Parts: sequence; structure tokens; C-alpha cells
Amino acid sequence: MILKNKAIALVLSTLPILSGCSSQGLLLTSGKELPQAVLVVVQIVIAAIMTTGLISLFTFVIPGLTIIWLSALAYGLLTGFSMFSIICFVVISLLMIFGNMVDQLVMGAKAKQSGASWTSVILSTLATFVFSFLWPPFGGIIAGMLVLFVFEFIRLRDWRKAGGSTKEMAIGCVSAAAIRFFIGMVMIGVWIIWVIQSGKLPF
Repeated sequence: MILKNKAIALVLSTLPILSGCSSQGLLLTSGKELPQAVLVVVQIVIAAIMTTGLISLFTFVIPGLTIIWLSALAYGLLTGFSMFSIICFVVISLLMIFGNMVDQLVMGAKAKQSGASWTSVILSTLATFVFSFLWPPFGGIIAGMLVLFVFEFIRLRDWRKAGGSTKEMAIGCVSAAAIRFFIGMVMIGVWIIWVIQSGKLPF
């Protein structure tokens, strides 16, 4: 009971601090007042970077979804966060996380549809995930297909069937690129809604 009372007192004692931070725009604000010309430049630059990130999704070299997410974060830090913009940013963040995982999900699903075992699919998915970080940009895709082929060949003793599953996984990779592009467009759309709702349009 004593510990509980101390915890409550500690929380209450921090409320003035949080309130002060909020008033300075460090936590929740209605947005920092940038000069109109500066705001226009910021919005144009952010939109250009997001568009570049969207186009780069077809290259597999540049993490386009992460670029879009970082652009949204930069915009929020420059203009301030309101409750609505925080919700928009959370949605953008969740889309970015899902989009960066879609390779593993779609490639694994295509491999499973071709008749690959769950063991091969799971190990291949793990290899894709790990080597995406260890050996970017193509390491995850190459490692995933290689692991799938090896384990399917060991299981079936048939390189043609193992190759067929690997081929389906490669097709899944192409499908994942299209899905990532769609997710990128949705992320940019959410940011546009954020800008419109904030009333900070340049016109």
C-alpha cells in the first residue's frame, strides 16, 4: 500500500513537468508555427523524398518504406504533433513494419502453395529475415530461396520439385514488391490526410 501511494505521488509530481514539456512542443502540440514560405518548402521536400522512397521500392536496394516513415517523422518533428497527427503517424509506422515483413510472408505463402513443407517454409522465412539485415539488399531473398531449395531437395530427393518450390518463392518476391508499393502509397495518403487535417496547406 505504501509503495502504491509513493507511485501515485511520483506520477502526480511529474504532471507539471509533462505539462511544461507539452507547452513547449516536446510532447503533444497543435503544431509549431513555421513561416508560410518555410512550411511550403518543408512540405515540398517531404513529398519529394516520399515519392523517391515509393519509386525505390521496385529496386530492392533502398528501403523505400523506411524512407517514407522517416520523412513523416521529420515532418512531425518540424511542425509538431497533435492527437490526430500522432494517430496518423502510428498508422504509418504500423504499415511500415508490416510492409518490411511482407517479403517473408508472401514468399513463404507461395512456397507453401507449391507443396513445400512447413519446416522448409519456416526455415526459409527465418533465413530471409535474418539475412535481410546481415547482407542487404538481396541477401535475404537469396538466402531464403537457397534454404528452401536445400531442405526441399533433402526431403524429396528431387531437384525438379525443389526447384519448383523455389521458383514459386521467387514469384512471391515479385508479388511482395507490388504489395510494398501499394503500402507505400497508403502511407503517403495517410500523410496527406495528416497535412490536410492540420490546416497547413500551402494554398
